[in-house]
Amino acid sequence: MPFIIAIDGPAASGKGTIARALAAHFGFHHLDTGLLYRATGAKGGDPVLAAQTLNADDLARPDLRSAQAGQAASRVATIPEVRAALVDFQRRFAMQEPGAVLDGRDIGTVICPDAAVKLYVTASDQIRAARRAAELGADAGMMLAELQERDRRDSERATAPLKPADDAVVLDTSDLTIAEAIARAIAQVDRAGG
Repeated sequence: MPFIIAIDGPAASGKGTIARALAAHFGFHHLDTGLLYRATGAKGGDPVLAAQTLNADDLARPDLRSAQAGQAASRVATIPEVRAALVDFQRRFAMQEPGAVLDGRDIGTVICPDAAVKLYVTASDQIRAARRAAELGADAGMMLAELQERDRRDSERATAPLKPADDAVVLDTSDLTIAEAIARAIAQVDRAGG
């Protein structure tokens, strides 16, 4: 059985950075599941068809890290048929040997509820907005409003809302350096026998 690490949390919390570092450290496969939703939203047209026909080229688009793609992802993620189309893809990915790290918003609660390690990575709204603004060269005040709107939509959706799994370890990165956050995550995986 592959070793699965599920990492959930809101945008700009550090979950992607931590997920990539864990995958590299342990030699596991990594999937940023948000890219699936970003690519689906960015394709345009019928979102269900877009989700069903995703391919590698769609996931390599250079515009998937934009704020617009993030908002589009949040909108299509509220559609149950889109989520269903992408769930199988994610679960198949998670079953790769020797293990996989998946980061997103419902990995520990829906996609891989039996994951060996579940982390919920978070940070204050202001810290997340400042991080995303620096990353995108955008206004921090505008980013704060966009992140809060996205958090609200992701947390209130009927299907697979953003929330920590009951058995997830919450990792608040607000006052941590990247190295400190990664070290804490590695320690959690080591404790679980990764």
